Amino acid sequence: MNPLPKPSVPSDVRATNHYRIAIVGAASLMGKEIAEVLRDRNFPAVDIRLLDDEESLGQLEAVGDEINFIQSIRSEQFENVDFCFFAADSRSTRGQWKTARDHGNTIVDLSDALADEPAASVRSPWIERLIGQSVPPQLQPGPVVVAHPAATALALFAMRLQKAVKVARMSATLLEPASEFGQKGMDELHEQTVKLLSFQELPKSVFDTQIAFNMVTRYGPNSAHSLQALSARILKHYGQIAPGAIQPSLFVVQAPIFHGHAFAVYVETETPVAMKDISQALAGEHVVIPGPEDTPTNVSAAGQGDILVAPSADPNHENGFWLWASIDNLRIAALNAVECAETLTASRPKGQIQ
Repeated sequence: MNPLPKPSVPSDVRATNHYRIAIVGAASLMGKEIAEVLRDRNFPAVDIRLLDDEESLGQLEAVGDEINFIQSIRSEQFENVDFCFFAADSRSTRGQWKTARDHGNTIVDLSDALADEPAASVRSPWIERLIGQSVPPQLQPGPVVVAHPAATALALFAMRLQKAVKVARMSATLLEPASEFGQKGMDELHEQTVKLLSFQELPKSVFDTQIAFNMVTRYGPNSAHSLQALSARILKHYGQIAPGAIQPSLFVVQAPIFHGHAFAVYVETETPVAMKDISQALAGEHVVIPGPEDTPTNVSAAGQGDILVAPSADPNHENGFWLWASIDNLRIAALNAVECAETLTASRPKGQIQ
């Protein structure tokens, strides 16, 4: 099946602040979320190229009001592109990002593959706005690595609380969903659930252990993933986006859930604080505190661009309280990725095609 012809682009497209986009890993859960957020935020894109591996070629995807074909990842696909979002796994990003960079693309990485590259920066625009940090335009900006959504959520909690109270300590248990490992993770959880109910052997190619009807703190020895590495990544991102915030303790658990992060966060302050003051400190942009009958859940957070939080007092420690929170992990990451691109538009040349 031949790809749809690319729309013709006027020579003064940059002068009208329209940009060309490439999404590598467009068939992935994250790639689809990026495309949706670009549409929802009316990002001024004149052309969005959907790129992925061979098994996804020819697949139809909706981008706004248009239907596009997913095309193969080739060097020429990065020509005349302004922003390239890497939404596949880290292996794919490492294999393709230099080609995109050499074609002049501004790189936005959601795979964390480029965090240690020279000139790379880990960013969360939500936190940057909270602390009043501006990003000066650069003629050749380095790769932008989007902060893990759990790091963004924890940083928001810590920094808002620290403005209102003296926080002595903070610790969090994070429940990890299968969707963090893309469609393969979702499929394996589904297949394990079905096969367990019919007493069949479980597929374990992603997690190498049973996660259906189960909670684990480490994967099997043959898994390519590690909860310990994930915890280290979240804490590293947290430290980079919120260097002045209290450093939390973090424990990550793989939960038998398909989508959405859930957090149990314990915070202890130096002096007692009323729960209404905690709620007032947390509430604001990107943080929603539901009513007492609307406890945050993975289901209620799905599709939401906000963090849902329910504070409650600890009955045994007058200086302690708990935050039960949930987020749509893909949506929060995609929103921050697109906002990173929006802040970088000043770095793109205007009035001519590359």
